[in-house]
Amino acid sequence: MTYIGSLDQGTSSTRFMIFDHSGIVVGQHQLEHRQIMPQAGWVEHDAGEIWDRTQEVIVGALKQANILGSDLAAIGITNQRETTVVWDVTTGQPLSNAIVWQDTRTTDFLSTLSDQEKESIRFKTGLTIAPYFSGSKMNWFIKNLPAATSPNARFGTIDSWLLWNLSGGVQGGVHVTDVTNASRTLLMNLETLNWDDELLEIFGVPVNALPTIKSSSEHYALTNPRGPFGSAVPITAILGDQQAAMVGQVCFNRGESKTTYGTGNFALLNTGTHIVRSKNGLLTTVCFKFGDAPAHYALEGSVAVTGSAIQWLRDQLGIISNAVETEHLALTVNDTAGVYFVPAFSGLFAPYWRSDARGAIVGLTRAATKAHLARAALEAICYQTRDVMDAMVADSGVPMSEMRVDGGITANSLCMQMQADIMGIDISRPLVAETTALGAAYAAGLAVKFWSSPDELRSQWQESRRWVPASTAETREAGYVQWKKAVERTLNWID
Repeated sequence: MTYIGSLDQGTSSTRFMIFDHSGIVVGQHQLEHRQIMPQAGWVEHDAGEIWDRTQEVIVGALKQANILGSDLAAIGITNQRETTVVWDVTTGQPLSNAIVWQDTRTTDFLSTLSDQEKESIRFKTGLTIAPYFSGSKMNWFIKNLPAATSPNARFGTIDSWLLWNLSGGVQGGVHVTDVTNASRTLLMNLETLNWDDELLEIFGVPVNALPTIKSSSEHYALTNPRGPFGSAVPITAILGDQQAAMVGQVCFNRGESKTTYGTGNFALLNTGTHIVRSKNGLLTTVCFKFGDAPAHYALEGSVAVTGSAIQWLRDQLGIISNAVETEHLALTVNDTAGVYFVPAFSGLFAPYWRSDARGAIVGLTRAATKAHLARAALEAICYQTRDVMDAMVADSGVPMSEMRVDGGITANSLCMQMQADIMGIDISRPLVAETTALGAAYAAGLAVKFWSSPDELRSQWQESRRWVPASTAETREAGYVQWKKAVERTLNWID
């Protein structure tokens, strides 16, 4: 058993990756799934489709690597966080489409909470009051689906849905989540790391329907031998995608940070075993917990739309046919011609937390072309990241000299150079850019001693590329002032 498997279930696709002891990918397979948008503000996934894709990518990756499931020492799961599933434990079928983290349908419910309830939620969870998180999504299921109130109903984030299916489903599936995913529900107390009775009452969620909370790295279950692995493989890690990227970037120590570019954009700063409560619009969350060791916490800044802005250029506007074209198109012009694009499609996340915001393109003149818009979309990714990192520096008091990055957009050299120029710091990309999957593999491997310690993992980290800022401070700040003006134009759009 010389390999570790990692199931990476993301917002737009699912993939299974197989790593050797050096952390090198030896096999992988990836498939997209549908983005279902039945009405404005609603974003859904078919959880059954995601489970089907999961089985397909596991089989495909094992075939590509030319190995069997029995060659895996263990597997880890990492997942799009907050996306919420409800299913019937007797039939194994979802009771509805999953509600995706981007969905804003619960805004009205959250506005009915009292100030006292809101303050209690913020203090106990470290989160803001936003439809982003899972608790209000579960409340929506309970109010709108009669079957969701049945004793047979089970609630969970995507990780628990996949674990339950992988470990047997209706034939005895295990209903478990980890502290990182539980910390994103508005239902877990950051200090006790357990479901909180007061929070459960506020959201009307029965504790018996929820998964058991475990650490991020321990033995949870074995895969069903009749499933896609064809054998009983230990499932030994669960991490929300952004926390998995922290582990993949070996940010194990207090003060280490990373930014992941995916459908959204997420920056985390490890604050060690201490809970640091943000004063600048960031979230406090669990970073990871390895077995019986104390949990590490993190400050997090979330941007709702980064990679999905590129998808919008492709799918809704049709000005590119694939993501790679964005860089080529943007390079045909030297600047944005004064165009700023704020992709607040579902409101603004950190540090603004404005669900009333909506997307805007400002500064348009007759000179503007699709190339300028493509370049403005890349700049928007970088400006939103700066918003978050500035808040992180203010909260931590630690100036930032470089930023470790990962995720799909880091393949876009123009975007990464823009990021260095807009922030005025070095940008460093690791040799394995897709560190979300690697982090889940690392956590799984630690649980079965495939790797001896975090120190061994740290020694494996290698840099593949570094971008150094080429802009002047004057240019940098002038652009940022205009960005702030553009953000103001998106506010108060929804009453």
